[in-house]
Amino acid sequence: MLPTTDKPVLTTDVSTAPSVKPRFDDIFMDLAVNLAKRSHCIKAQVGAVLTRDTRIISIGYNGPPAGTHNCDEEFPGVGCPRDSKGSCSLALHAEQNAILYAAKNGSEIEGSTIYVTLSPCIACARIIYSMKIARVVFLNSYAEYKGIPSDEGVDFLRRFGVTVERYVSSSGASVGADLPITQPTP
Repeated sequence: MLPTTDKPVLTTDVSTAPSVKPRFDDIFMDLAVNLAKRSHCIKAQVGAVLTRDTRIISIGYNGPPAGTHNCDEEFPGVGCPRDSKGSCSLALHAEQNAILYAAKNGSEIEGSTIYVTLSPCIACARIIYSMKIARVVFLNSYAEYKGIPSDEGVDFLRRFGVTVERYVSSSGASVGADLPITQPTP
């Protein structure tokens, strides 16, 4: 007979299946999707998470520079003015916000991974490449959103050796399906 103690006994039932831990890709993309919901843009809400070695070094979402205005408040219903390509003329992209914040705070960016809810445009791709980000994981296609033939940013990054992957959920769930991404008005 075993002696009894007042201490609780921890047991592990090995007959049950172990709990499945989420992949970091799932965790970081889920965070990017939730960050996108912070955006004040009425056309597209985009989030980004910049990571290094399974640690978050910066986050961002699309919107005008801090301290300026919020598009949905200043331009309700129509959004802010558009540039010649139909993009917001006032906002920073989610990737830009995440990278700028990391650089401003002295984080080591080289060799990092960035998770974005919309594949990088060509301008963001140039910044990602210049900052020596090693891997990009995206949820939705910028080309599909813009109605253009190819993801120029993705093509550029791959051409110069950056690993770019379209995110696939390990659970098969439709992550980010509720993010507002509307076709830009001409």
